[in-house]
Amino acid sequence: MDRRVLRERMRRKQRQIRRRKIIKLVTYVVAMVLAVIFVIRGVIFPIVSRVGGKSTGKSQSVQADAGDGAASNADSNSTDALRQPLKGQSDVTKVSSLTPGWHEDSSGRWYQNADGTYYTNGFAEIDGVKYAFDSNGYMQTGWVTKGVNDYYFNEDGSYNAEKKRPLIALTFDDGPGQYTDKLLDCLEENNAHATFFMLGQLVGQYPDEVKRMVELGCEIGNHSWDHQDMLNLSIEDVVKEFGDTDQALIDACGQDSTVIRPPYGDCNDEIISAVGKPFILWSIDSLDWKYLDADLDYNGIMNDSNLGDGAVILMHDIHGPSVDAALRLIPDLVAQGYKLVTVSEMAAAKNVTLQPAKYAEFWQSALDAGYVPGYNGNGASEDSSTDGTSDGSSDDSSNGDESDFSDGSGDGSDGSESDGYTDGSEDSEGDFSSDSGE
Repeated sequence: MDRRVLRERMRRKQRQIRRRKIIKLVTYVVAMVLAVIFVIRGVIFPIVSRVGGKSTGKSQSVQADAGDGAASNADSNSTDALRQPLKGQSDVTKVSSLTPGWHEDSSGRWYQNADGTYYTNGFAEIDGVKYAFDSNGYMQTGWVTKGVNDYYFNEDGSYNAEKKRPLIALTFDDGPGQYTDKLLDCLEENNAHATFFMLGQLVGQYPDEVKRMVELGCEIGNHSWDHQDMLNLSIEDVVKEFGDTDQALIDACGQDSTVIRPPYGDCNDEIISAVGKPFILWSIDSLDWKYLDADLDYNGIMNDSNLGDGAVILMHDIHGPSVDAALRLIPDLVAQGYKLVTVSEMAAAKNVTLQPAKYAEFWQSALDAGYVPGYNGNGASEDSSTDGTSDGSSDDSSNGDESDFSDGSGDGSDGSESDGYTDGSEDSEGDFSSDSGE
């Protein structure tokens, strides 16, 4: 055979061998890359998630009935737990040996599903019992908050539908002022919220305090521009009083008010309709403006027969003794098991849709009796109207005082003075332009 032909055949053979080697090498490299991606996504990411407390991978919702209907409230945060792929552990070899069911490590208990997933960040029903799991997948006990609602889980992790956390709405009028920041410190330290009904003419003097209210989760309320009696003004002037204050609030913190409190509690249907926001009165009047004594303020509220779940407390953050009393009240109420919320948080937790109407309390007895406009029932829509009170207003001059109704205290009092609502401001309107707080 010709040597040239033989050499050409040998060269072709060598090229084929090289191509096969390259193809085989590329195949190995691709396989290794795919294997690395699988390990990272299937093992490493879940382990990092487990250690760092973050969720990775595709999650599936798990049925988690709230049981008492509370979860059907206006709450954008779902209570359903998530199923995360592959239970992460610092010891990778332990992952493959885990079996379905409950497991426990130094950080607590968690549940392994048969498909290798585990529950995180919500509630899940297991063997007919509802449990709560934190963002790391560990079972929770005690009070667990989801949105505006609180749920109690026993020491064994089971949900206790009988235990309800009482709510109180602290409200402060006539500010902001020189004592407001100290009050905000106390609210922040106690993880508490409050509603501030502010005067427009003072908002511009304390913009940082208004901004901080929003940052702390407090509610921005409107108390008119300069504390005039709305019943003595034209509708156009009433709208301007609240409109100018809303603009001052927008300038200070970027948002207007969500709720209104008219000076002296004075309003009527025409005013409410013209302003178009919920008008919030109160069920407990501290009379702090009258006492100007921290001890009297504190004792008056703590001993009030209407103090309880659903109460709305009226105080003022422009008076030093009032704020001093609040600095004692807030941690003591929290220690007694109360959760201090804004008016809107209270309404959402009680399944009430706030509307342009008058509100003074959120007691369960008041809700059941139809005295609270927009009440949707215990998780189901109900007609809350009874004898024409569903619009939240009675006659033109009653100021929303349901004086014939009580939450069971026996005296029929709503916490206001017997001659009608007063927010403690009738002595001098000049006080509201002063930052003295006294």
